[in-house]
Amino acid sequence: MGFVVLLFLLGQVNQCTGMRSSSIGAVDAASGTITLNLAQEPPQLDSTKATDQVSGMVLGHVMEGLLRYDANDDLVEGVAESWSVTDTEANFKLKQNLLWSNGTPITAHDFVFAWRKAVDPMTASQYAFILFFIENAREITSGDMPVESLGVTAVDDYTLNVRLREPTPFFLSLTAFPTYFPINQAFYESRDGRYGANAEDLIYNGPFTISQWVHNANVRLEKNENYWNKEAVHLNVIDFAYILSDANAIINLFESGDIAQAGLNVELVDRALRNRWDIRQHVDGSVFFIEINHREERLTRNYNLRKALQYVNDPSELVNKVIKLPGNLPGESIFPVWLKGVNGKFREEFPAKPLMTNNDKAREHYALALEELGLDKITLVMLSGDNPSANKQSEYYQSKYAKELGLELKLDRQIFKQRLQKMTDGDFDLVLAGWGPDYADALTFGDLFTSWNENNRGRYASPEVDRQVDIAKNSSDAKVRMEAFARVQDILNEDVAILMNYERGSLYVVHDRLENVARRSVGPDPDYAFARIVDKES
Repeated sequence: MGFVVLLFLLGQVNQCTGMRSSSIGAVDAASGTITLNLAQEPPQLDSTKATDQVSGMVLGHVMEGLLRYDANDDLVEGVAESWSVTDTEANFKLKQNLLWSNGTPITAHDFVFAWRKAVDPMTASQYAFILFFIENAREITSGDMPVESLGVTAVDDYTLNVRLREPTPFFLSLTAFPTYFPINQAFYESRDGRYGANAEDLIYNGPFTISQWVHNANVRLEKNENYWNKEAVHLNVIDFAYILSDANAIINLFESGDIAQAGLNVELVDRALRNRWDIRQHVDGSVFFIEINHREERLTRNYNLRKALQYVNDPSELVNKVIKLPGNLPGESIFPVWLKGVNGKFREEFPAKPLMTNNDKAREHYALALEELGLDKITLVMLSGDNPSANKQSEYYQSKYAKELGLELKLDRQIFKQRLQKMTDGDFDLVLAGWGPDYADALTFGDLFTSWNENNRGRYASPEVDRQVDIAKNSSDAKVRMEAFARVQDILNEDVAILMNYERGSLYVVHDRLENVARRSVGPDPDYAFARIVDKES
């Protein structure tokens, strides 16, 4: 999602066979329909539990929080019509007479219920941490306080008061994130544990509703006639008629006029140029890395083994010789280059200090690791997605580790749901992973490897990282906060918490009659909510 962003892991796409839910073509002005492809089946449309980018993108079209992002990436009114934020609290005045898609009124109570549900230990939400800025949220998730103690109150049906745990200068951007979306309690409870599992198990308050969801086949969105700002919604139907991830199949659909947008890999750039398509570039704000399992029973808990892998790691080689797609940057830090710092960019003010590739030093540390572990040879398992991009990268590391260290790397390729479950269970030594920003602040990356973050799948733990993140969270002074994040950046590198790979850019093509598609680093991406079909002269 970011997500929406939210969590986006490299290669987590399901190789499904697309099935058409319509035969109308890429764009149809008469019916106001656009046809598109989804890279994977949305695994989870319960906003309290969703963690992946595709689910976040779909939710961003059919749900709406207190605020939302417009086409210029500015935060604008959503369910809320006015608001105020101080270091200690936030207050929101909701629009009156708003309706869910089933005609039920939308009230402040829907936000209280959703937020309590997200931090409830029984929900086991991997995104509960994003509400930890609210009073008592962390204690509730830990089971130390009741959910009713969460610092959010419906003062009346249309007034919401939020008590903040610490100064949160970016709190407004959090309210546009899916975990902060409202849920109607009566409808939720009527689904008997099935909320979000199917189209009929959801009601909607966003620009669109889900009219059809055939699992592993298609998802069809239709304009929500109860949406408060429906006059700004120009499309009647967004038809995700295919769910598939094969790049060649997708570009064939684009070329034949069946879908309105398609991504390009390096092999497809020449084809796009020959066809004189308008190639566009997007930097989605995500960073990608090898996450390392730090659990006690894992060999990768050994520092010298991790150091050997770090000295072998060569992000420039990965980007330029393996991925080879323009727009990607070699990875140096968990904090990407676009993040704001004190006065300028964070990475300009606090440069990362990655180790230079050094195979001799790598072998020295590997020999120490073998001695400490009492082994003659080390075998590790790398978990990855099962698609061409992930396969290419995992095979690169398999070859590189064997050549430089004599280390055997076994590859465990999984489709999305199995891969996500294995990551959650800690069933890996190394995993090709990534993180996209949830909101526009360095903390969205800075707290990823804290001991309390459930998305820290390798269970890396550093009291000093936790302490520095707490410093950043408890201050509204930009200099204090960025200095704390700079220390986090250094510790993650010194401890070899992860191995950086790259910052992702992408190339794509879009139908020349489809305009106002928003591409962004934070928020639903792509966002078709306010796109339109235009006439073009032949």
